[in-house]
Amino acid sequence: MSPSLRQMRAFVALAKTGSFTLAAEYLHVTQSALSGLIKELESVLGVRVVERSTRKTQLSEIGRELYPLFEKMIEDLDGAMAGIAQRKALKTGMVRIAAPQMMACTLLPEVIAAYRQAHPDVQLRLVDCPVENVSARVFSGEVDFGIGPERDPTAEIAAQVLFEMPFVLVFPEPHPLRQKERVTWADVGDYPFISLQGQFTERLLRDMHGAFRELSLNPYNEVTFMTTALAMVSANLGITVCLPYAEPMVKLYDLHMRALHEPELTRRFFVYTKTGRSLSPAAESFMAFLFQFVETHEWNVGGNSGARDALPAGNAAGNAAGSAL
Repeated sequence: MSPSLRQMRAFVALAKTGSFTLAAEYLHVTQSALSGLIKELESVLGVRVVERSTRKTQLSEIGRELYPLFEKMIEDLDGAMAGIAQRKALKTGMVRIAAPQMMACTLLPEVIAAYRQAHPDVQLRLVDCPVENVSARVFSGEVDFGIGPERDPTAEIAAQVLFEMPFVLVFPEPHPLRQKERVTWADVGDYPFISLQGQFTERLLRDMHGAFRELSLNPYNEVTFMTTALAMVSANLGITVCLPYAEPMVKLYDLHMRALHEPELTRRFFVYTKTGRSLSPAAESFMAFLFQFVETHEWNVGGNSGARDALPAGNAAGNAAGSAL
């Protein structure tokens, strides 16, 4: 049987004050209760820790040996509990988020800045990476959660819908498409189209073909990053498509965005977490803030109803297909 925390606190208080009266006042207990705790401690240990006399109270030889050990144990425990309380109150903590490059340089800095105004003591670390690496960063534990387009579900990674948004066309000024009242995907084929490599174009073409079989896109150039595509559009080398959250970068290149119709194609983005791993209070707080933040944007066609839907197992097709944005 081991000493209880109350017994050790009573002993340390007595050792510090040298008086049953002062120790009882310090612990906000009666003197008889304090004396009972010391007797319980001695009973558990089987030795005396306090030498009592009518004139004074002092520690026994074993008591003097135990005092620094018990004191450090209590200090360490109190420090740990204070740290937990600070984290629960969001006074401290670290949140690590992985996101694709375009989202990491547009939407997320805005969210992080808004969150830090409310919780300035919580540290937020943004890890920008290729879209295909987001889930790997989550699985390895390098980040608390990741954000990205839909990918094939796995048992190790859980996913929640963050938002759904439509594709928009991006073109320079001046451009003939700016004069059109309504821009369709068929109009895109009339100009050099700059696309992204890999799954972005593959899934986009599949979605278009599923909605309008006669539609097709023949990219004039395929690049790795959306920033490269925007720079090429800015140089009047063609047009491209992106998602509305990229608007800050589009404006940086002095380009224009227009909604695309016929068909109405959208993409859903998800928050990815590691299955079975609980988030820290700070990470949970930031995630909740992120969901609330995107719900206020008009481009979130999913709105409040879809923001917390779980990713259906095995569903990696249709409008929810991932992109390289």
